[in-house]
Amino acid sequence: MKRLSVAEALRSAIAEEMARDERVFCLGEDIGIPGGWGGAFTVTLGLEKGFRERILDTPIAENGFFGAAVGAAMLGMRPIVDVQYGDFLFCAMDQIHSNASMMRYMSGGTVSVPMVMRAPVGATGRGAQHARNPERFFVGIPGIKVVAPSDAYDAKGLLKAAVRDDNPVMIFEHKLLYGSKGARTESGAVDASRDVPDEDYVVPLGTAAVRRTGTEVTVLGWLLMLHHAVRAADEVAADGIDAEVIDVRSLSPIDYEVIGASVAKTGRVVIVEEGPKTGGVGAELAAGIAERYGSQLVAPIVRVASPDVPVPFAPVLEQAYRPDPARIAAAIRHVVAP
Repeated sequence: MKRLSVAEALRSAIAEEMARDERVFCLGEDIGIPGGWGGAFTVTLGLEKGFRERILDTPIAENGFFGAAVGAAMLGMRPIVDVQYGDFLFCAMDQIHSNASMMRYMSGGTVSVPMVMRAPVGATGRGAQHARNPERFFVGIPGIKVVAPSDAYDAKGLLKAAVRDDNPVMIFEHKLLYGSKGARTESGAVDASRDVPDEDYVVPLGTAAVRRTGTEVTVLGWLLMLHHAVRAADEVAADGIDAEVIDVRSLSPIDYEVIGASVAKTGRVVIVEEGPKTGGVGAELAAGIAERYGSQLVAPIVRVASPDVPVPFAPVLEQAYRPDPARIAAAIRHVVAP
């Protein structure tokens, strides 16, 4: 076992998959410059030393290099595409939505697009155009799997599973969870490092995980909000409220089996996400739970999310914008109150 940060775990996963399968390669902006940062958040740092011909630096042209990745995947390669900020995925939306997601269906399964798309998300003092949590947009695209790891163990296991999957997989990574050092140290970062096995392993796509057991209310979160949810659950425990916290981690497909087992036990649900509330992943989760387990609910589902405005730049406004443990704890108390 090794204690790894999320950035280190992702780097280890990429190196292992490239060593395991010569079809795996990476492409993106500034990911392999000798002496550089290894992408925007150090994930590919140093990989060019061992895989020089498979760490490909691209122009600032997301639609172009995403298109190159789609074509390579259709011809049997397994590209890992690095976008510097999740906000820039929209520059490549035609390739993602109209090509990557549809080719397998349109060809009756004769063509696969086994590509991985990595995207940093979350508000970190960089202003609205470098701060969104765009999970909602990609969960709504049929044909793409979407995952969002909250710690290093899952980051490595989910990335390895994504590389081996025959479908396009989007991996969202929160900037405050990377654990990067030096020039990429983030103010307000959360320690998401974990002990990671030396041996090969994967975390299956489409699975959720219980992070804290409880009996009175089910709290769902992912990425940074999962950590805030655990802190909130610990806080309300002092009031005698026993909250179960589930790391959704797979946003498409959603593991309603694990979620349903918890809802059957607690009868109450709080859903937490960093993105805006309207049309969010939380809305999809709420609808899915209501359809499947509505008769087992003893209280309305409560959602905690950011307001429907662009992410503010001013630090004090950014802090007010994003849900925190106090807001989550208040929601838990509200749903449990008689």
